[in-house]
Amino acid sequence: MRSLLTATLIFVAIEASAQAQMTAPATLDAKPIATTTVRPPVQAPADPAKAMTQSERRTLQSDLVWVGQYNGAISGDTSNRMVNAIKEFQKRRGDKPTGALNPEQRIALADTAKRRQANVGWKIVTEGGTGAQLGIPAKLVPQQSSNANGAKWSSTDGAIQILLTRRREDNPTTAKLAEREKNDPTGRTIGYTVVKPDFFVLSGTQGAKKFYVRGTFKGNEVRVLTILCDQATANTVEPVVIAMSSAFNPFPSPIAVASLRKTVEYGTGVVISDDGAIVTSRELTDGCLTITVAGFGNADRTAEDKKHGLALLRLYGAQRLKPLKIDGGAARPAVALTGIADPQNQGGGSAISSVESSATRTGDGDLMLSPAPALGFSGAAALDGANSFAGIALLKPIVIAGPSGAATASQAVLVPADAVRAFLKASSVNADGTSTDARASVVRVICVRK
Repeated sequence: MRSLLTATLIFVAIEASAQAQMTAPATLDAKPIATTTVRPPVQAPADPAKAMTQSERRTLQSDLVWVGQYNGAISGDTSNRMVNAIKEFQKRRGDKPTGALNPEQRIALADTAKRRQANVGWKIVTEGGTGAQLGIPAKLVPQQSSNANGAKWSSTDGAIQILLTRRREDNPTTAKLAEREKNDPTGRTIGYTVVKPDFFVLSGTQGAKKFYVRGTFKGNEVRVLTILCDQATANTVEPVVIAMSSAFNPFPSPIAVASLRKTVEYGTGVVISDDGAIVTSRELTDGCLTITVAGFGNADRTAEDKKHGLALLRLYGAQRLKPLKIDGGAARPAVALTGIADPQNQGGGSAISSVESSATRTGDGDLMLSPAPALGFSGAAALDGANSFAGIALLKPIVIAGPSGAATASQAVLVPADAVRAFLKASSVNADGTSTDARASVVRVICVRK
């Protein structure tokens, strides 16, 4: 339990989430030793640290975390805890514990930290569905899945799990959020709780696992990071928990979020005509160097509907296309979405799948889909219970910045059939499809950016 509380206190120590700096550390210049028979004075431990830049101190603290000597916030601030961690590292090497690293010791520390990061596959990632930034030990949790409500990383046996969840709540407070997390899921035993105005931390046991939770909110948007591990893996996971707590940035700056685009992004398109017209997501196909329709080749984007978020693609010379019949009626609440999930959601595969969803009209007029489909379904075909075309499903970009209470766009919306038909008519597309088999008419769309 002591180690559990130690890792928990790290969450508490980090008032403002900031990405851990994992760059190569700077080398401290050794203080010259006078050539005299008089023993030189002991070097004051705080002086070298004060001479370093804050970025260099963050790197030093991060390295100390990875070698298991430092259990404080990776803030770049000078502290007795950091100096004591240096002394412990020196003792372990059999060196004199001065609290100030000479160049040889600093290099050894950096090498050890890098080796341990490599052992767990440490990397800083930006989760595409939420825009949140966090550190992930990729070798410990190689399996990843995600949807518009968050993401999950897990080990192959489920012994280690990392969950990033997001949701909307009216007028959230950290006290209310913490109370909910204490009881959801049921059966949690709470060992430690801290609630601050802008974040909360919980830790304890959940069945046979230890858990660590850190949550916060911005406006009505709630973000929660949960780490679960079997108690047998705790010694391996707990140093990573400390690094993750420092790397976690649930709400990156608005500029960073606005410019966040994947280098390669996957979505779904619906074949509309046998001469190569495909309707898909405008957001998916923005800023692409190339747009590829898997199995058919490159496509051009020839038209867009900014209001509804649609784009029209054109394949040239393609054969074996099966256009979908799109003369359905008005959108109905229950729909089946047919699309191709992102490769990371299906182990690198490209299988076509269908999921059930419900369309509910929001105050701003959108038809919001719940539950939201997986990443890759943006541009998917929606059919109603009568197997008639009901519209196109889109995963809209997330708005997570702005003043408190600012509205966010619906994460998954349905563009109704009449809006799709109006867009195609305005684009002079002859929608001649006769197929009612959505699986035969959807294709994977791949956007490649710089």
